[in-house]
Amino acid sequence: MTSKNPSRRYYAHYPLSHPAWLAVRLAGARIEAAATRHFRGSLIDIGCGDKWKSDLVGRFVEQYTGVDHADTIHDHSAIDRIGSAYALPAADNEFDCVLCTSVLEHLEEPEAALREALRVLKPGGAAIYTVPQIWHLHEEPRDFFRFTRYGLQYLFSKAGFELVEIEALSGFWATFGSEFSNYLNSFRWRWLRPFIAWWTVLNNLFFLLLEKMHRNPKWTWAHLVVVHKPAPLTIESPR
Repeated sequence: MTSKNPSRRYYAHYPLSHPAWLAVRLAGARIEAAATRHFRGSLIDIGCGDKWKSDLVGRFVEQYTGVDHADTIHDHSAIDRIGSAYALPAADNEFDCVLCTSVLEHLEEPEAALREALRVLKPGGAAIYTVPQIWHLHEEPRDFFRFTRYGLQYLFSKAGFELVEIEALSGFWATFGSEFSNYLNSFRWRWLRPFIAWWTVLNNLFFLLLEKMHRNPKWTWAHLVVVHKPAPLTIESPR
């Protein structure tokens, strides 16, 4: 865990025996790659949780601001500003970039949240989202939606963003393997826990290998979305 590779600290939260290890590895690599190309200056992380992703993309920006509800976080010191995705505690055009991962599915009105993110983003600024397509119910009862790439294209365009890319984060094998591991870990029998932990490790390695051999994006567990806030048109005066 050196300062040269702070993303290791992020991945350390999801050891190989974790049911989300495979999904996190695939998503984290794509988020990091997109941040390399699009992030700069000041960033707002909407739904930051314990702000673990600052270790993943924080080095690409000069200022990292995490926003979340106080009652959803274990470590309140991680939150820089307490607020809602519908009413961000930020000024118009305050931030150069937005990060929002696995949040839209938990919002009753995702378009309203996108418009609010657009408000605080500077013209020409970039936003990176991850949004699930095939995933089990989680954080119930606040789990409302799943999104296809076509639904995302429609939703972000309607909210006023310019679409840069929508990328599937997995194929069938990673999706199936992740959900299989999550299913195994849903069993609460104490005597099964060591067995399930080892089975999860084997699942993660085996399905990662299958994913590398064949990847069909129609079966992705989630999409990564990169969008820009339109910059105002400049009209040159006639000479």
